[in-house]
Amino acid sequence: MSDLDEVKIRYAAQISDVSDLRALDDIRVAALGKKGEVSRMMSGLGKMTIEEKKVMGPALNGLKDAIGVMVETRKAQLEAEALDARLKSEFMDMSLPVSAPQGRLHPVQQVMEEMAVIFADMGFAVKEGPDIEDDFHNFTALNFPPGHPARDMHDTFFFPEDKSGERKVLRTHTSPVQIRTMMSEKPPIRIIAPGRTYRCDSDQTHTPMFHQVEGLVIDKNTHMGHLKGCLMDFINAFFETEVQVRFRPHHFPFTEPSAEMDVRYERDGAAIKIGQGENWMEILGCGMVHPNVLTACGLDPNEYQGFAFGMGVDRLAMLKYGMPDLRDMFAADPRWLSHYGFDPLVQANLASGLS
Repeated sequence: MSDLDEVKIRYAAQISDVSDLRALDDIRVAALGKKGEVSRMMSGLGKMTIEEKKVMGPALNGLKDAIGVMVETRKAQLEAEALDARLKSEFMDMSLPVSAPQGRLHPVQQVMEEMAVIFADMGFAVKEGPDIEDDFHNFTALNFPPGHPARDMHDTFFFPEDKSGERKVLRTHTSPVQIRTMMSEKPPIRIIAPGRTYRCDSDQTHTPMFHQVEGLVIDKNTHMGHLKGCLMDFINAFFETEVQVRFRPHHFPFTEPSAEMDVRYERDGAAIKIGQGENWMEILGCGMVHPNVLTACGLDPNEYQGFAFGMGVDRLAMLKYGMPDLRDMFAADPRWLSHYGFDPLVQANLASGLS
């Protein structure tokens, strides 16, 4: 046993004195490798008596474990020392100007970041979901009855039937994210759901793939006044000016009552100025979450209520930054992006201005 103690002390000294990882690994191999000293000692157990094995077996295993622990501990120390040395020698002066040419941030990404900043200031979290959805999350749970126009082939991208006979769909809105959140989280809920959506439509103000941001608030005391205040604060912050708005009654299957929000605007040549003039423009849809939707998500409509809203990111980008054609956003023209793009190093924030 004294020989084992001497071996342990000898390797402890070697491991303590080692100064690099390669030398440490050489010590590990010399002690614990297949032909290492401890391995050779363990191979001799076969020649011992049963009584000797009962003593030496646990002792050798203990020696092997002890050396292994010392090696791992020293390895962690050496790695930490190497990292500290690199951090001291390798640095970047972030105050230096960027000399290399930089790419431009797409207006859609810029607007999404602006919207996320505004709603985060109101206490909203960001949630995402899959682009390919099933019928329940995209239609049924949102109170779309059978035969609703949104289920028609000419409005929606459907996949072929799978083995179970179900037809998946490219989501027509980000509302399925609201359904998934209500089914997986307990109220109070306060989220926005940005992402890509898909519909069979293409013209100057419509594209087959576009971007939406939808919002959802579920609580016990939420009412229409909260909805109006939230959206009015958002519009003023987004356009960075005082904007007059109005709410008109509307119909959506998933909200009741439902409304569309309009903003005042005027045309100045080809430009549209939001917040002034005598004309009204529809900007988003909203309403109180329908009791059928709450029930489909397992929430008691007698206990909980809330509001939801949705808006097109691409159209908001067009209105704010004066882009005349929605289709140009997806044309991959570097000249267009150079003109309308944003500096990627300038982050949207409410303190110094969104844009």
